[in-house]
This record gives sequence, C-alpha cells and structure tokens, in this order.
Amino acid sequence: LERDGHLRRKPDIARGLELPDHQTPSFRRIPVVAYIAAGEPLPVVTNDGWSSEEALETLEFPETMLQGKRDLYALRVRGSSMIDALVDDGDIVLIEPSQQSSNGDMVVARLKLENDTTLKRLYREGDQVRLQPANSLMEPIYSQADNVEVQGRVVGVIRILR
Repeated sequence: LERDGHLRRKPDIARGLELPDHQTPSFRRIPVVAYIAAGEPLPVVTNDGWSSEEALETLEFPETMLQGKRDLYALRVRGSSMIDALVDDGDIVLIEPSQQSSNGDMVVARLKLENDTTLKRLYREGDQVRLQPANSLMEPIYSQADNVEVQGRVVGVIRILR
C-alpha cells in the first residue's frame, strides 16, 4: 500500500500511518426515494418513476464505492422474496436508472397494466418475461414482455443489521 501511494509512514511515530492528502475521500448523497416490494408487487408512486424530491431519507456514500455511476437512487426493501440473493426486508438497494438489462439482472420491474413494481431477477423468455424471486418458497411472476418495464438495475445492497 505504501509503494502504491495509498499509505504513508510517519517515521517519528511507532506504527504511524496516514493517508496521503490527495486520498481524502469525497462523498455523495443518495436519496432513499421509496419502498420496493420484494414479494407481492406494490403500487407505483408515480407513472414517471421515482422522484428524489421527497426522499424518505438520504445516505452518504464515498465516491470510490459508487465506481463513477451517476444518477443513483436508493429504495428500501419490503419483503423477503430476494433473501437468497442476500437482500432482506428493511435492506436498502442502490439503483442505477436504466431500461436495459440482461437475463439474470436484479431489477426494479414495473408491471404496466397493474401499475405495480417489484424487485426480482429478470429473464426474457420469448414473448414473455419471468420475474424470478430468490426465495424457493415463492413463485415467479410471468407477464407479457410489453407489459414489463425495467426502471433500474441493482448495483449495491446495504444490509441493515437488527
């Protein structure tokens, strides 16, 4: 770490280590804008997606943790359908807004006709989509592909210890 410039030794102090001045981390505030269902889908707050104007709370993250991702927002999880993916009731998921996703991505999916959202793994299967929970006790949700809108992909999980 010293060779790569991440730490600096203080020769006049026993076990003296310090971070170089240029390593002062900067932080970014991420709003927790709503709850997301990890179980039965919940009604959407607005048809336009999530709004950070009336955040439930705001969290600070070091820029290095966010890996240059922009426009992130957070959602608080309700339910345990993603427990085997280490996302439990009360946890917070960091979401990167995107309508693009790959099979197996954990996404915020909106069911347009039902006007509900849910947190699931998404799989495209022909003309339908399977929203797969990560909990063997729960069944997947099947819907026509044109009824499912991806609103964002999960890029991080904050575990709330109780």
